[in-house]
Amino acid sequence: MTLSALYPSRNRLITYAMVAFMTGAIIINSAALLTPGTLNTENQLNFPSTLSRFTSYAELQDFVSTHQTGSYHPYYYWSGGIRGPMITFNGAKLEAVDAQASAPDDYSSTNIQVEGVDEADIVKTDGNYIYIVAGESVHIIKSYPPEEAELISTIRLDRMPFNIFINGDKLIIMESAAPEPVLYRMPALYPIPVEQYTVLYVYDVSDRENPTLDRTITSEGWFVDTRMIGDYVYMVTQQGNIIYNETEVWLPCFTDGNSTIRLEADMVYYHNVTDDWFSYTHIVAVNTQNPDEGIGHESFLMGGTSTLYASLDNIYLTAPRWSSESQTTKIFKVKVDGSTIEYTADGKVPGSIINQFSMSEHRGYFRIATQKGYASRSGEWTSDSNVYVLDEDLNLVGSVEGLAPGENMHSARFMGNRAYLVTFKKIDPLFTIDLSEPTNPRVLGKLKIPGYSDYLHPYDENTLIGIGKETVEAEDPDWDFAWYQGIKISLFDVSDVETPKELAKIEIGDRGSDTPALREHKSVLFSKDRNLLVIPILEAQINEDSYSGDIPDSAYGEYINQGAYVFQISPDGITLRGIVSHVDDPEEFLKSGWYWDSSRNVERSLYIDDVLYTISDELVQLNSLSDLTQLGRVKLP
Repeated sequence: MTLSALYPSRNRLITYAMVAFMTGAIIINSAALLTPGTLNTENQLNFPSTLSRFTSYAELQDFVSTHQTGSYHPYYYWSGGIRGPMITFNGAKLEAVDAQASAPDDYSSTNIQVEGVDEADIVKTDGNYIYIVAGESVHIIKSYPPEEAELISTIRLDRMPFNIFINGDKLIIMESAAPEPVLYRMPALYPIPVEQYTVLYVYDVSDRENPTLDRTITSEGWFVDTRMIGDYVYMVTQQGNIIYNETEVWLPCFTDGNSTIRLEADMVYYHNVTDDWFSYTHIVAVNTQNPDEGIGHESFLMGGTSTLYASLDNIYLTAPRWSSESQTTKIFKVKVDGSTIEYTADGKVPGSIINQFSMSEHRGYFRIATQKGYASRSGEWTSDSNVYVLDEDLNLVGSVEGLAPGENMHSARFMGNRAYLVTFKKIDPLFTIDLSEPTNPRVLGKLKIPGYSDYLHPYDENTLIGIGKETVEAEDPDWDFAWYQGIKISLFDVSDVETPKELAKIEIGDRGSDTPALREHKSVLFSKDRNLLVIPILEAQINEDSYSGDIPDSAYGEYINQGAYVFQISPDGITLRGIVSHVDDPEEFLKSGWYWDSSRNVERSLYIDDVLYTISDELVQLNSLSDLTQLGRVKLP
């Protein structure tokens, strides 16, 4: 028996193993399973109910030295600061375009969780232009009208950008920089080695051929996540290794252009717990439209910050905690309003979350789905899933606990007064949960089918799309698991919440097939009005000629294609309309062996009017949405 029995793609074994190790996902849980409907907090760790601020640097120093249990690991990186980006152009001068006369009627946007709360991505469009992160550059493509599509400018940076927003005529670019810190002297006369910092650039792109840099903002720490609400970008970073010279603790620092903002100890929030390695979590607010407005910022001394959720008014930070027998997620609620950032409440729930879709804010209540423990093949470790409801002060007011004992949670989605959970070990239970009474959440129904969904997406209020893997139960009596197979897309009818059912499904490829949609929702393009679903897929198929007898369920397929798989999806069914690939020579797949990676892997797709645009590191390809005929290509440097 090998680890490949548990993982959907052999290309990602190491990645999944590292994620499981880093997130502490494999935990023994000996606590008794709880009964749905009970409110039990006995396994929660002893967190304080509120945050405080330090009164002096000496208090901060004493707190860290007495409450941190991990070892000191110094860094010795020194530099003279940050180099600026460089802008290049394709050399072609286009005539000025009248935006009103040439604006497309309809175009897609990034797949986000909360309406009005934008999420950064590697590709953005405003209809007339497409902005693409590729390597150490951000390219600007004229995309409309499609017959005039071309690369018009490139912003080249010293390091690899990883996220962008577009907001009117402002392009926001984020990059991580390590290890090139500026030497600070805080609070004593010692140079402080900064481990890593995150840079945010705001460009004026009113002239798309000639972008100009408005401002550069840096925040110490590595990037956690970001959101854009209205004109403001909120960026969250985490700064570890805050001890230097064995006993000294450095204080946070930000830069805005040529201005440096150094915090004093009484500007730092903290909660009074012991931690292995304390770190700062920073939230920075940037007005993207007005470079003269200073940044807003707050810093929190806490353990590692992981996943965040944002509504129009609040950002919820989560901090996972583990002990030998229990897991707890600490939640910090931060109100955001323009450049104002204000901590308002904190709470805690048992278990850990799987991603941002495990959380939701609705009518003043915060809902969160967690998993306690981890279900192993042998059964020596166990798990269960839970949904908790907290009020506006993050007091626990309702719960459903002990769902799906012995199974792992794969996805969650909150939609209005309902929650949907998918757990899995050998079959896929889809749970429907009623949250209309926040103090009395109830399980209404569940559906058990083969396979599982790693991502749930609303088709409408009564229909869900599930993207995951098909599975086959293992026949080995000594092990309790199932073999992952091809990519599975399902359509669930939840109009009768007590009896959800699978309306339709389609399976793509065999074991070894993969899609980033299992891990990254931004790779999913969906339009209900067009009955359109597009996801990038790396398809593997089993060569039956390679087997003399029955093909084992553990058999991997051979790679045959990678591209944007275009589906027609409606309550009437799911149909594969076609595949848009950037790989011109199919022989490349035959030569790939056990590993496939290419700069022509389609990573994102979008539409502008009736044209489908697919994006890889090398190309932007245009295809007709009506019949998928190729209309043109734009090559990227």
